[in-house]
Amino acid sequence: MNTELRDKFADPQRGVYLFGTTPPKLDTTEEKMTEIADKLLARLQSLEYDGLIVYDIQDESSRIDTPRPFPFMHTLDPRVYSRLMREKSGRPVITYKSVSQRDRAAFTEWLNEAWEAYGVRDIVLVGSPSSEGEIKLSLNDAYETLSEQTHPYQLGGVTIAERHAKKGNEHQRLISKAKQGCEFFISQAVYNPQATIDMLASYARQCREQGLTPKRVILTFTPCGSAKTLSFMEWLGISVPQATHIRIMDAENPLQESIRICRSNLEQILEAILPLGIPLGLNIESLTNRKEEIEASVQLFKLLKSIVDLRLAEAQL
Repeated sequence: MNTELRDKFADPQRGVYLFGTTPPKLDTTEEKMTEIADKLLARLQSLEYDGLIVYDIQDESSRIDTPRPFPFMHTLDPRVYSRLMREKSGRPVITYKSVSQRDRAAFTEWLNEAWEAYGVRDIVLVGSPSSEGEIKLSLNDAYETLSEQTHPYQLGGVTIAERHAKKGNEHQRLISKAKQGCEFFISQAVYNPQATIDMLASYARQCREQGLTPKRVILTFTPCGSAKTLSFMEWLGISVPQATHIRIMDAENPLQESIRICRSNLEQILEAILPLGIPLGLNIESLTNRKEEIEASVQLFKLLKSIVDLRLAEAQL
């Protein structure tokens, strides 16, 4: 079992810092996959990061009528890329798994293989992007299947502040998912700090009222350097306030402007949420494979990590 990441998650005095990436396209050769992994890890060499996240990319076009700004590409099995990244980096890797496409028996088989053949120890399960189409396994059923396993996975969940802004109940989902075994949560990319603050404040209050210890919430941030990336973010359901949209698009350097916005958003969240006792962390990702955006995500990681470290150190004075 990878106690390293578990121990870090369990220590509320420290931040946890992750870097998110997607597996290469399905037709990528093993040699090319290794080259892609090496290139990313070389970029991350200067960073003090605790682990990596490998996403399971799904075609979400059933969720929305608007065409996808970037074409959907099937990717390699996230477990294959997770194993490679773990072996090459020497760091733990959290592997995402979308559960709706296979039934309980097939999911059980996936879990056994992930543990035994691929060395996966930390997972985040994701439900169907919409209620359209055939759902062979619900998220609740997947949690139940996992709980019947002998392999002691560390389980994480996804949290979406935008859902809280619409329905006002995301904090209850967090509490319910924690009861189903989730030890931590990873947010969708944050561009609307108030939605995140509202959700986390409600979560902290409900935990207090029920005598629960809040689980760690990893906040995701991503740079945005073009109109196409911005429309992709909005297509994914990331809430970008109109003023923020205008500010990025009208900037002389949209990428640097988006980094400034992420910094300001993080500072607002820390100001409101750190006193409430929810342990936080960061996940930095690049939503595209554009070289400038990947390099900007490395810059963003350094900047945001230094801010969280400073605020946590101040809180302990």
